[in-house]
Amino acid sequence: MASNSPEKTFRIGLVSASIFANEAEGGKRTILNVNLQRRYRDGDSWKSSTSFGLADIPVALRVLQLAQGYVEEREAEVSS
Repeated sequence: MASNSPEKTFRIGLVSASIFANEAEGGKRTILNVNLQRRYRDGDSWKSSTSFGLADIPVALRVLQLAQGYVEEREAEVSS
């Protein structure tokens, strides 16, 4: 799980929350981290930002809720 690819990504419109798994304690434990970003066009190219305008906040909250549910479920699976 030491890959640079996200384990899971939730996307609504141009806002996404990606979950990354990182091994800790010599591989005995997995820590999940969430990265939130917004995509936008700058001329002909796509870029990403971690800055959100007022209109982006409700979408950001929703993708974070989805990510939270996923992380909670994964951690519950690991614990049982």
